[in-house]
Amino acid sequence: MEEKRKNKKKDKKSRFESLKEKVSDIIDFLTYDIWRLDSQDVSGKRNVFYNGLRAVIMTVRNSLDLKLNARAASLTYRTLLSLVPGLAVLFAVARGFGLQNIIKGQLFSYFPGQQEVLLQVTEFIDNSLKHAQGGVFAGVGIILLLYTVFILFSDIENNFNTIWQLSKGRSVQRRVSDYFALIFILPVFIVLNSTLTLMISSSTVYFDAFSYILNPLVTQLLNILPYFIIILALTMLYKFMPNTKVKFMNALIAGFVAGTALQIFQMVYISGQLWITKYNAIYGSFAALPLLLLWLQLSWNIVLMGVELSFSLQNVRKFYFEKETKNISRRYNDFFTILITSLIAKRFAEKMPPLTVDEISEKHSIPIRLTNQIIDLLQELEIISPTPSEEDEEIMAFQPAFDINLMSVKLLMKMIDRYGAENFKIDKDVEYNSHWNALMLSRESFYDDENDKLLKDL
Repeated sequence: MEEKRKNKKKDKKSRFESLKEKVSDIIDFLTYDIWRLDSQDVSGKRNVFYNGLRAVIMTVRNSLDLKLNARAASLTYRTLLSLVPGLAVLFAVARGFGLQNIIKGQLFSYFPGQQEVLLQVTEFIDNSLKHAQGGVFAGVGIILLLYTVFILFSDIENNFNTIWQLSKGRSVQRRVSDYFALIFILPVFIVLNSTLTLMISSSTVYFDAFSYILNPLVTQLLNILPYFIIILALTMLYKFMPNTKVKFMNALIAGFVAGTALQIFQMVYISGQLWITKYNAIYGSFAALPLLLLWLQLSWNIVLMGVELSFSLQNVRKFYFEKETKNISRRYNDFFTILITSLIAKRFAEKMPPLTVDEISEKHSIPIRLTNQIIDLLQELEIISPTPSEEDEEIMAFQPAFDINLMSVKLLMKMIDRYGAENFKIDKDVEYNSHWNALMLSRESFYDDENDKLLKDL
């Protein structure tokens, strides 16, 4: 009996150890090995699966690194400021179509448990529009209202560009034209959506003879329509808001995931009446405000996760060794800088079209984050300059900023070595002269022109 018990214990230990090893192997695979798999060594279906898995891992990892929750909080604040101006524009457009009551009804049904706040907001909007018609609420007032909405769109673009690792956003002229177009087009889109919903819901009234056929179809269509609308809206947002070319399929997948998540969250939020009543018991008449803030915060978290997913899907093939990029050594960073500058100079010398950041990263297996960092540095040093690419004028390619016959390895390293501020109050000529001389001695090769090579000849 004792031997059997000992054997059982040994079996349990061996099973536990084997399970522990398997878990450890899985963690190692997801952390390191999956990023080093070559697509040529993996079958087609498995490669698609691995790419999807990489995209999910990168979405979670980058979301944590970028602290999306804090960004969502910032957007929540901006949204709260622009809520009344945005609804004022929406109601103004709806009034032009004679559909303001429909919009109000949908607004109240979309935010159950917040009727008191909505009544105050809609009353304020009605008064504002009346004053606008009377000429009192004109000029500065309208500019201020539109400015708050403009700032919201600007904050959204900045967050999207940060997630896409873009250092520059749209120009001021493009922001003004694009944002104000959105301010006036989106309300029309919402009004048309509300009208379509009303027409579908009332279709059985006009087709009584076919009501036994239409009723199930109308019910299913009404159930699917909110998903379709939010997925379409997010897809367009993910495609056009970042200041770069986003592939439609990547935007669509991210829009589908984020839109579905938003609708599910909305269903949970609306059905949580008991939860809402608990907030009412704690906060009293102020309960609507924390509930609204919570709803906005979680909604923006989902939207930003969708942006991160679209970025990961589009750049999944450029994520090889992405984790090492954050801890890259000084010499390897200099090596990649020389490599990228040499590629740009060599293509210019051979009269070939300049490459974009994506093309440099994908063709030469350089992590996209590192490529962006080096390209930004080279632009600040005025070693390279942007130019519209041949495929798309809105996407920038990069070419040398001065004569490539002067662009050498040592000149590049010297410019990098001197880049940044050096105006510090420290006595490097007397008290710390030995330290300074030791540093300069280690950099003699940067300032010695012998045995130098041109970057285009590498």
